[in-house]
Amino acid sequence: MTSDVLLNKIAIIERCLSRIEEEYCGHEQELDSNYTRQDSIILNLQRACEASIDAAMHLVRVCKLGVPQESRDAFDMLGKDSLLKPQYSEMNNWMQTLN
Repeated sequence: MTSDVLLNKIAIIERCLSRIEEEYCGHEQELDSNYTRQDSIILNLQRACEASIDAAMHLVRVCKLGVPQESRDAFDMLGKDSLLKPQYSEMNNWMQTLN
């Protein structure tokens, strides 16, 4: 089931997470005043999120799970079809893991 589209999205996510780590780790004290570093972290977070949504939408289409009305619907559909662990597909469960 792994397609070039998914491999590309995974590579984007990994690259973004690596850049975030480079900008953040060891520079925690600078974040309050270094706006360029903040912008880089925010941009890479946004790119990683967009790639995750793109990957989810692609899987929903390829697996013919339906037509999501919103981005979060794609993750719900993947969870219901056991392509994504339910604790990662449901926003409420995910938010609880942060607390």
